[in-house]
Amino acid sequence: MSPEELQRAVDDRFPGCMEGRTMYVIPFLMGPPGSLLARAGLQLTDSAYVAASMRIMTRVGARFLPSAPAPAPAASSANDFVRCLHSVGRPRDGSFPVPSWPCDPPRTLIAHDPQHRRILSYGSGYGGNSLLGKKSLALRLASAMARQEGWMAEHMLIVGFQDPRGRKRYLAGAFPSACGKTNLAMMRAALPGCHVTCVGDDIAWMRFDDQGRLRAINPECGFFGVAPGTSEATNPVAMATIRRDTIFTNVGLTSTGDVYWEGIGQSLPPGTTLTSWRGQPWQPGDPEPCAHPNARFCAPASNCPSLDPAWEDPEGVPIDAIIFGGRRPEGVPLVFEAFSWEHGVFLGSAMRSEATAAAEHKGRQLLHDPLAMRPFFGYNAGQHLQHWLDLASRPGARPPRIFHVNWFLRDQSGAFLWPGFGHNARVLAWICARIGGEAGAVATPIGLIPEEGALEGVEGGRHRELFPMDRRFWERECRELRDFYGEHWGRHLPREVMAQLEALEGRVRKM
Repeated sequence: MSPEELQRAVDDRFPGCMEGRTMYVIPFLMGPPGSLLARAGLQLTDSAYVAASMRIMTRVGARFLPSAPAPAPAASSANDFVRCLHSVGRPRDGSFPVPSWPCDPPRTLIAHDPQHRRILSYGSGYGGNSLLGKKSLALRLASAMARQEGWMAEHMLIVGFQDPRGRKRYLAGAFPSACGKTNLAMMRAALPGCHVTCVGDDIAWMRFDDQGRLRAINPECGFFGVAPGTSEATNPVAMATIRRDTIFTNVGLTSTGDVYWEGIGQSLPPGTTLTSWRGQPWQPGDPEPCAHPNARFCAPASNCPSLDPAWEDPEGVPIDAIIFGGRRPEGVPLVFEAFSWEHGVFLGSAMRSEATAAAEHKGRQLLHDPLAMRPFFGYNAGQHLQHWLDLASRPGARPPRIFHVNWFLRDQSGAFLWPGFGHNARVLAWICARIGGEAGAVATPIGLIPEEGALEGVEGGRHRELFPMDRRFWERECRELRDFYGEHWGRHLPREVMAQLEALEGRVRKM
């Protein structure tokens, strides 16, 4: 909306909205103290849930209270702080009944003002709308700040991967919500001799250093992960992380005081009863789930047993590869490498994935999700892609290699073709071997795929299943991508990206 419309909306909602409630003042820092990329914020809120959660997700304390005068519009100093105002919109003055989860859904407003570096959130108690250091600052506002100041703010995990010979590389990965980002960030490798460490599971702030290496920090200091489906079988590291000092949102509750969700994989003691996230009695077989599909856990990073020793290094960790990926049940191979940085940016712009509970509630509908940033772009998305191209073309820049993965291929019966989870280490091992010049690849119209036998246990028919090359599929992908570019990007699409699409169309015609 226009600035004038925003001001009218603010004037309509905020006066008196905290009447009778406690206001919390939260000075916080995103990023390790001393980092060139660290940024400060100050949040006002009337939610105790937000105050407690921000204490986990950010570095909070009086030492981060801003003392500088208010910045001018479009200020660029790293010392400026971001102004964050949040209210659930339910004053305790008798004008509203007080529900168990206070909010004002009909008038919810979440607004980001990059020019004045402020975030305004009214009417919602959901974490992503109220913990304003999370998506609002870390991605929407930070991406605009990063463009202005010459760095990158991306929806990415950061992991360290150590191979059997003890060599370690750092990888950043962009995946839409609920596409296995946290599972990958906390993975226990099912490949002997390999070890994965976690720097972050959701946000990466990155800059090119004086030697041209891309370095990344995790601006958060906690995990705000999806609970349903998390278990000892799928993510034992996450289960260890959330055993203490954790806030659970919209999960089920057992009569013994424990938490419960679909896929938790733990048997209940005899006689245990369950209460759903709606506060109603629940038992297995009921039509509604016990936990909301987007139920969350909020836990300190310091709880994570696989936390990387350099996760708070102010310089950031050096990124050797960037990985894109989404939920694609057919057509898209398990892994392939981009031909170049420009081709990799094109792959990021072309990402599509099945919708998730965190975003759309639309089942398995395929959605375009460029760079996994569709809900989080802080400015024109075409200019965001151009920023990627411009940064990597600066003198001395040595951009990392770019790869695309798809853990979610299915066979005709609907079963997953790839075991995923800890076995994804086999794919990471190939990626790192490619970076080191130690693994072969075969050129295809869409990119470089592993030679047969390069992935342990993937040969013959298994290789063909995991690396499909169907001309009709890619002709359809090209048509739909061209339509998407035309409808949503238009003249703002960088010419380098359109050139990559045209090149792909030409290669597909020759398949």
